[in-house]
Amino acid sequence: PRSELGDRNPAMFHGFCRTIVLNNPRRRNALSLPMLQSLRRDLLHDVKSRELRVIVIAAEGPVFCSGHDLKELSNEDDVKHHSQVFELCAEVMTLIQKLPVPVIAKVNGLATAAGCQLVASCDIAVASEKSQFATPGVNIGLFCSTPAVALGRSLPRKVALEMLFTGEPLSAHEALMHGLVSKVVPEDKLEEEIMKISQKICESSKSVLALGKATFYRQITQDLDTAYKITTKVMVDNLTLRDGQEGIEAFVQKRKPVWSH
Repeated sequence: PRSELGDRNPAMFHGFCRTIVLNNPRRRNALSLPMLQSLRRDLLHDVKSRELRVIVIAAEGPVFCSGHDLKELSNEDDVKHHSQVFELCAEVMTLIQKLPVPVIAKVNGLATAAGCQLVASCDIAVASEKSQFATPGVNIGLFCSTPAVALGRSLPRKVALEMLFTGEPLSAHEALMHGLVSKVVPEDKLEEEIMKISQKICESSKSVLALGKATFYRQITQDLDTAYKITTKVMVDNLTLRDGQEGIEAFVQKRKPVWSH
């Protein structure tokens, strides 16, 4: 069931896919401290379950996520509180890439500042044609330095810096062209596309995907030689997995693999 309370992200299961819904549209799904705590809790919930294969992050309302709740960043709160907000946000963003299952952003609307950071931090992002992406913090005197971490790793540097320096939004198709999102579809096809990708992921072995995802993020920051050393060892490790052997045997025997996950 969806909770109508503010700052709640009810996790719902559809087979092997969990959908976490940012469900405070009146506050433009801002990443307040309670929202971040709830998001972290839902991302980690039973994450090692054999049944869980995909997590989708979606949102209620016309704004996917507006970023931090600026009311929490005023002088009424002390530096300790401000640090807590940004540290928890960084923890959630890095957690997404540490999870053993793919995380898909389902974007149908505006994603700004830390909301744009959330999209950039997901493994896959599918957006409707009406979606937009921006880092407008510079316009209110708070440069989007933490969103820039994820943005700078998803976009060409000059595109990221133009967004950061001007605050001007990218359209969905511009975001696709520059690599911020994976696909752009009409709004009425968004759910169908998300389910298509999720179902395809669910056809593979969870243990193999978990190893592959962890290795991808580990090697991507390395130099070429180190990256190949890491991935060469992982390919050998992959062969020791039960599902690694099952997949090869199934291919040779011309049958469908039966994964143990």
